[in-house]
Amino acid sequence: MTSIYEQIGGQDALIAVVDDFYERVLDDAELAPFFTGTNLPRLKGMQVEFFAAALGGPDEYRGRSMKDVHRGRGIAQHHFDLVAKHLTEALLAAGVPEDTTSTIIGAVAPLSADIVSPA
Repeated sequence: MTSIYEQIGGQDALIAVVDDFYERVLDDAELAPFFTGTNLPRLKGMQVEFFAAALGGPDEYRGRSMKDVHRGRGIAQHHFDLVAKHLTEALLAAGVPEDTTSTIIGAVAPLSADIVSPA
């Protein structure tokens, strides 16, 4: 069975999606402040690694846990939902089919428990 990673076009496609995703996130006035002072090339690389591993790619994610990375950042559910919207748009813009995009977003949704700060 072909992995989602392979279905969407592998590493090159994932890099393009992540680049588009961060353009969208950084253009969003509600999300951009979370990335002030961030080493964007490093963050994009870690994001590609995370998604590649999560979608059945050949490498494993070696970064910190989602909970550790996002702890204390003040991320509300609304922010998480905006990020999911931008990811959806980036995937669809890259030609990823709607059903595959829905599967990816469904896999990402449970991460809100580790990313969203307690109210």
